[in-house]
Amino acid sequence: MLKRRFLIALGLALHVQQALGQGLAGPPSSTFFSFHDPADFNNNIYYKDKLEFSLESGWLPNNTAFIFNFVKGYSYAPWPLHYTLVPNIASVRWHLRNVGNRSILRGNFELTFGGTYTAIVRGPETRYFAFVTGFRRNFVQRNWRIVPYFESRGGVGNINAKGPDGILYAQGQDLTFTLMMGTGARYNFNSRFSFDAGVAYDHISNFYLSQPAYTDYGLNVWGSFVGINVRIGKEKRIVP
Repeated sequence: MLKRRFLIALGLALHVQQALGQGLAGPPSSTFFSFHDPADFNNNIYYKDKLEFSLESGWLPNNTAFIFNFVKGYSYAPWPLHYTLVPNIASVRWHLRNVGNRSILRGNFELTFGGTYTAIVRGPETRYFAFVTGFRRNFVQRNWRIVPYFESRGGVGNINAKGPDGILYAQGQDLTFTLMMGTGARYNFNSRFSFDAGVAYDHISNFYLSQPAYTDYGLNVWGSFVGINVRIGKEKRIVP
């Protein structure tokens, strides 16, 4: 910012000096000192209405409590019954805007729509299907290939609940809801292909719909996520 102001002030000073030297002899020269922001290749990666296909997979072996337990003053101790989830998510990412804002807030938003198949490799249930939608905020710095992000998604799905079979701390009914939150970084190979990796938290429960017949214990796990993103359609060049 200081460099830019210095260059603009220098250009204006040169122009004034030139005009004073010519006096009334004629119009000032048309030569001006010009300044342009350096090009940012990320403008051609994160732009309004860009669509991408995303395929992600996770390994979530760490059990915890519901992250919003503080609202009701509940304990953060996990249930005695532990789970390990392996979610696989196929989705479409829709970039809502071009890169905007400044400093660490510079970036754009995406909406995501997709479906997930989650294999339950530890726990009484064995699988979970769900539709999920949400948003991602990309924190895009100028000419950075590695871009941090924060993401939140929610959805509704079906699990083969084992609570009705008498298994303590298992899920109380098949109809369930999910909340997923995560953060990480995305590496852009070019404007078409990118790879991302991070950590994510996943909550699955029936929001007490199975009570009083079966207690809604819910399951809460977190772990690592990786994914690939591929642009849908032709490249669109954005002028910075």
